[in-house]
Amino acid sequence: MSSAPPAGIFVPVPTFFVKRDSPSYNSVAPPIDIETQVAHGIFLAKRGIRGLVLLGSTGEAIHLTRTERQILIKSVRDGMAQNGFPDFPLMAGTATQNIEETIDLLNESAAAGANFGLVLAPGYFAGATSQEGLVAWFTAVADKSSIPILIYHYPAVSNNVVLTPATIRTLAAHPNIVGAKFSHGDISVHGQVGSDPEIDHQHFTLFTGLGQHLFPAMQVGVAGAIDGLAGFFPATVVRLFEVASAETFGPNERKEAQLLQLAVSRGEDLVVKWGTVGIKEACSRIHGFGDRDGTRLPLKGGLPGGDDEWKKWEEIMAALARLEEAIVEMRSA
Repeated sequence: MSSAPPAGIFVPVPTFFVKRDSPSYNSVAPPIDIETQVAHGIFLAKRGIRGLVLLGSTGEAIHLTRTERQILIKSVRDGMAQNGFPDFPLMAGTATQNIEETIDLLNESAAAGANFGLVLAPGYFAGATSQEGLVAWFTAVADKSSIPILIYHYPAVSNNVVLTPATIRTLAAHPNIVGAKFSHGDISVHGQVGSDPEIDHQHFTLFTGLGQHLFPAMQVGVAGAIDGLAGFFPATVVRLFEVASAETFGPNERKEAQLLQLAVSRGEDLVVKWGTVGIKEACSRIHGFGDRDGTRLPLKGGLPGGDDEWKKWEEIMAALARLEEAIVEMRSA
């Protein structure tokens, strides 16, 4: 059996492209900014993040060539190792529909340094896709992948294809399927998988993709989050995870968890509303990583409304920034 990823907070990192004032900038397909990519990864690792997810939905995988994907993984692996994080867990997304290409991407990602693959459910023919077909599809991929895989269940980007808890239970028994990321808001489904006694939870790690319900999700067996807000307020989301998973959980811990969850949920609204565009805007404005308008076409122009839209979030982001720095200071004391 393959080993599961560790519990904790992973970050679906954005792919950074060179800034508009760079000599190599191209308005159609700006090159990857490896230096910023590595610097952001180191920043996250130092603030307690357990691992990185490269080339997921936030990472604009569908906007990168296969060659660019492998360069990105290898560069991050090498950069993390050179800066004191040689064994830092890396997941690589696939976001493809056919089995052979998915397997090829997984094996190429393994060769570039990825530890795990995050495999998006195929949704092109969602209306005609059966649960048996999904089991057979993921099984065929897992059988030939040279790295263990996680099921990426994100109905909003896969034509609303649904994997039932029973399907997840069946797939969780595969020796090379070691977890799942649920990027939907159905906490009941999280609980039906996270608390299922027929699933070996030492082998299969379930992550929520929404920090907005990290605390309640962990009460029903979820082992952590692959969370966008943690890309710019990592210590805050990590602290919420730590408090929620503490063996001793009294009134003080519950109150702290509630207040942390409140702050995270308010901040996560930006991520839910604007996705990678909002994440890149926040990474740039708050920490100076990349351009605010740092995406590839057809994404263009940063946050719609620019400064006017950001002003709607300033109070929430300022409160989170104060909380983040207080947590960082507490850890360093």
